[in-house]
Amino acid sequence: MVKHMDVLNFQLASPLQFNWAGKFIAPDENWTHITRALTDYEFIVMTDGELYIADDKRQYVVKNGEYLIMPPTLKQYGYKPSKCTFYWTHFTYPNELISPRCSMSEHDILNNIHKNQNMILPMQNTIPRIDRIIVLLKQLQDSDRKYGSKMLNSLNITAALMELHSQLYLSNGRVSLKGGHVQLYTDIVDYISWRIRENFKVSEIAEYFGYNEKYITTFFKKASGVSLKTYILNQKMDMAKALLSDTNKTISQIGYEIGFSDNHNFSSAFKKITGQSPSDYRNTYAQRKLFHE
Repeated sequence: MVKHMDVLNFQLASPLQFNWAGKFIAPDENWTHITRALTDYEFIVMTDGELYIADDKRQYVVKNGEYLIMPPTLKQYGYKPSKCTFYWTHFTYPNELISPRCSMSEHDILNNIHKNQNMILPMQNTIPRIDRIIVLLKQLQDSDRKYGSKMLNSLNITAALMELHSQLYLSNGRVSLKGGHVQLYTDIVDYISWRIRENFKVSEIAEYFGYNEKYITTFFKKASGVSLKTYILNQKMDMAKALLSDTNKTISQIGYEIGFSDNHNFSSAFKKITGQSPSDYRNTYAQRKLFHE
């Protein structure tokens, strides 16, 4: 039996229309989401705890590292208290004459993702690279405070959801491998994600998978278009950008958290990849909208 899921199939002849956004931190474990009519779409990205929320169709549990997109509903409400933290963004779909909500199989989704203007997203799922989404949402909030441009904000939320769509369905599009080679590539990527907070070497990856260092380096470069060292550094810097955007940790703490024992080396590596020092990057997107109720 083919499994179907609830999805939103946005036909993007124009950008989604931004309404407002912020980051919410529950004051304690007794907090419950308010009851209200939801007149637009809400994009929720969980960064801590679990959110217990419902609409007039069903109840949802949104866990750390997951997202939920709730369509307009006559009744949105919390059904269980919890202490949690999440980013939220409200937006309007400009083509509401055709409801984007439908049920599709994975096969249907893959057959439709390359059609012009299609952005298909499951209503709820795990976010493969939440660090990248956090950075985009933080930039959205920052630009909203600094400029208040409806068009810029609308482009930013559309870009954030397109990033999510790409992570879910297009992330392996550039890897032209077959059979066991695809498995080796994805295993290497998973291994790097597993150890991304450590200081490790390419030789350790080669030893773990039973290949010599030269072979594993050449293989990965051919598969991904970047060297293993560059890929690892890029992943570390993506995590650093998320931590700089989303936390008040010191630059030294962030460097240590992603495997740098020396603050100078971390700052140099960060500037090499991003063109900015960690402090300059943090100050660029410093204006976060924080809510506690």
